[in-house]
Amino acid sequence: MTQANNSKLGHDEPVLDPNQSASLATIAVDDTMPYEAVFKWFGYIILVIAVALSGFQIWQGITSTISATYFRPVHLCWVLVLIFLHYPLIKNRYSKLYLPGRVFDLVLCGLTLFAAYRMSIFDYNDIDHLLYGLGMQDLVAGCALLGLLMEGCRRTVGWVMVLIAALFLGYSAFGDLLPSAIATKSYSLQELIQFQIYSANGVFGSALGIAATTVFIFVLFGAFLEVTGAGKFFIDLAFSIAGRYRGGPAKAAVLASAGLGSISGSAIANTVTTGSVTIPMMKKLGYKPEQAAGIEAAASTGGQIMPPIMGAGAFVMAQFTGVPYSDIMLASIAPAILYFFCTLLYVHLMACKLNLQAVSRTEAVIAVMKQGAHHLIPLALITALLMMAYSPLLVGVAGCTAILVTAALRKHSRIGLTKFISGMKNGALMALPISVACGAAGIIVGVVGQTGIGLQFTQFVMEFSGGYMLVALGLISIVALVLGMGLPVTAAYIVLAVMAVPMLGDFGLPLLTAHLIVFWLSQTSNVTPPIALAAFAGAGVANANPMKSSVEAFKLAGGLFIIPIMMAYTDLLNPEASMLEFAFAIAQTAGIILALAISIEGYLLRGLSKAERVIAISTVPVILFNPFGAGFVGILVILGLIAVQWRTRDLLEVK
Repeated sequence: MTQANNSKLGHDEPVLDPNQSASLATIAVDDTMPYEAVFKWFGYIILVIAVALSGFQIWQGITSTISATYFRPVHLCWVLVLIFLHYPLIKNRYSKLYLPGRVFDLVLCGLTLFAAYRMSIFDYNDIDHLLYGLGMQDLVAGCALLGLLMEGCRRTVGWVMVLIAALFLGYSAFGDLLPSAIATKSYSLQELIQFQIYSANGVFGSALGIAATTVFIFVLFGAFLEVTGAGKFFIDLAFSIAGRYRGGPAKAAVLASAGLGSISGSAIANTVTTGSVTIPMMKKLGYKPEQAAGIEAAASTGGQIMPPIMGAGAFVMAQFTGVPYSDIMLASIAPAILYFFCTLLYVHLMACKLNLQAVSRTEAVIAVMKQGAHHLIPLALITALLMMAYSPLLVGVAGCTAILVTAALRKHSRIGLTKFISGMKNGALMALPISVACGAAGIIVGVVGQTGIGLQFTQFVMEFSGGYMLVALGLISIVALVLGMGLPVTAAYIVLAVMAVPMLGDFGLPLLTAHLIVFWLSQTSNVTPPIALAAFAGAGVANANPMKSSVEAFKLAGGLFIIPIMMAYTDLLNPEASMLEFAFAIAQTAGIILALAISIEGYLLRGLSKAERVIAISTVPVILFNPFGAGFVGILVILGLIAVQWRTRDLLEVK
């Protein structure tokens, strides 16, 4: 055994001579045996509990036997138990503190079970707790659950979510001590626990309700797609479609991420999974490592705004707005296509500037389809069922069933019991951060409703913006960015929706438009410096500079900022607009995207001169604000610029 291995196992003594090395190695292994055994047994326990959770969720989704009042606490407590087992207090299993840490984890599991029991026998129809207060055991259980939820968030999501939730709870408890401009009535511990735990207004509100039902099932849907090989099929299909064009691997990365990101609902997870295939190919073709990482991060972020599955936030939006998910999905199609048009445009311009060539050989589309076309059936099924306004929960269950059935049609995609159990386990584990984040976000939503701080935020933004919607959108973007640095996208959307949507309504925007704007802006933290989580993940895969990668991702994902503005200022989401008005809105958005892209890159069909770049950027405000209906003039200028470039591309080519 080497010196390094001794240090890893906690033995600092050097090996004295070769004759003693075998005996020392035996002692070291024997010393670690209890740790290895504990680690192994906890793995078995986690497997059983995770698979049981997925089975329970499917059963509840089909039968709806347990009412939401009792189902949500059961779900959250089950999730917390799994978190304390899967995310140990002491991660290093060779540490001397590992076993005591595991004992502490088991204590937390026991406390969670106690809280679950008290809530399962709590009589919500009895108003005595409202008149005389909670009993001591119920009060202790409620306080314990709040603390356990915070600890679960800390282990899975991070400290920022915990601190924000604690800040809002502190505001609710000590709001009367603050300056009059932001002061509120202070609430006692009894009132806080009653509101946050023993009602549907706080932790167990609509956010957790969606996470515990629809979101969980669609996460499981994504896990089954992965174990059946559908993920590889989508990547192969994207490469077969786009690989033969200039910058093909990068364009294939965008297409693959659009499909897989829509399913996984996580920009970071999608960046790592598809990026492990696409980023090396982009680098090999000639893209800089930072460009490859930025392309993958921007494309993966866009997957969360692409129908039919738009991540957890879209299902929460349906609950918040009362708008059918099918309507949200339809409204999101055109903006999502415009976003990927923006990303593909930058990818193409980069390839042209770098004079990159197409991949010499790619697999034919028909060959890829022969191997995996059956994987499209579940996606087509859930899209059709969602469009027919079936319950998203039942659609998710049907989708999971369809995956297993269609996978069994072909020998190479057929899965056995081992992979089925793996899918059940992975689905449960992937859902853990979402559930606790939505539970903690419910605290914030509850405090906003209880104290009325949302109205104060609206008044502040309205006054600071001077009544200009563009300034207000800029302020919301900043808040979204700050929130997104520490919160998952879904949690950031929930918090921002509660605070900002009423203010956007004051500007006259429809409810769905306001929510979609906030939903899009809540994605920006994945690609915006200084904390661009998806870009940093891509930089790790590409072995690139994280900050430079985030700058590239920010540029490529410009549609996340442009398109929400166009939602507010054009008829892009107006259901009452005529086809001509809708087409003009799309033309406006595409024109601004193109104008900004060629101005930033300095390239269209050839290199742009300084005058051409100035002309291009000057069309942006004309197209956006459409003064006196002259927005089409800016579009004509861009078209004219394209024509000039086409005629002079061979004379002034800039390499």
